[in-house]
Amino acid sequence: MTLLAVERMKLFTTRSPWWCAVITLLLVIGFAALMTATSDGGFVSVGMSQSGHFFGITVILVLAALAITTEYRFGTIRTTFQAVPNRTAVLLAKTGVVGALAAAVGLLAAFGALGVTALLSSGVDLSLSTGAEWRQVAGNGLVYGLAAVLALAVGILVRHSAGAIALLLIYIGVVESLTPIIPEIGPTIHEWMPFNVVEKFLSGDGATRAVAEAGPPLSTSTLSPWLALGYFAAVAFAALAAAIAVANRRDA
Repeated sequence: MTLLAVERMKLFTTRSPWWCAVITLLLVIGFAALMTATSDGGFVSVGMSQSGHFFGITVILVLAALAITTEYRFGTIRTTFQAVPNRTAVLLAKTGVVGALAAAVGLLAAFGALGVTALLSSGVDLSLSTGAEWRQVAGNGLVYGLAAVLALAVGILVRHSAGAIALLLIYIGVVESLTPIIPEIGPTIHEWMPFNVVEKFLSGDGATRAVAEAGPPLSTSTLSPWLALGYFAAVAFAALAAAIAVANRRDA
């Protein structure tokens, strides 16, 4: 509990997590408001209200990477490791705190987006009455939390803020988007790329949408929604395990 309290204090006494959380909420909720205001009633749905979740996940990746790379930048991680020689415990505590914050922000953003959509589209039924609709909204908490774990692992490995953030943003914004255009093997590779797979958990086959186009691109993964989440979690925690192993072997 002491380690968790220390990591919580370190996280919340810096400005970057607060700014990232606010930006995430503004992007996700603002995008939902924009989509609703510019769409006719036939396009409004639970799925459409979550159209901005990709932008929120992107900011969460930045938040998680900064949570660890700033410690390397200012040398506070060295002091922490000297006070607590068990580096694995320290990094797991940080992962728990950052992951919990990311999950909370994800839930607030998702339900905030649903709320503003309902407010701007009176008469449209946006109640969460099916498992697919609950996954589309509440599932963002799990996805944001796991995305933070993955970003934290990259931050531990890279240790430099600019490098870690650039790597994460290029991957999620460019690599996964362009992979499908690789001749022959591109679509097959893309089926197993983490953020494409986890979209299957959130959006499924598009049942939460009024029309297929009213929301982010559907996943091409062949996994079931819950297997897709398990796959994403396995990738995130495998990356974290590798990062902790490296951190235990090299100088702080």
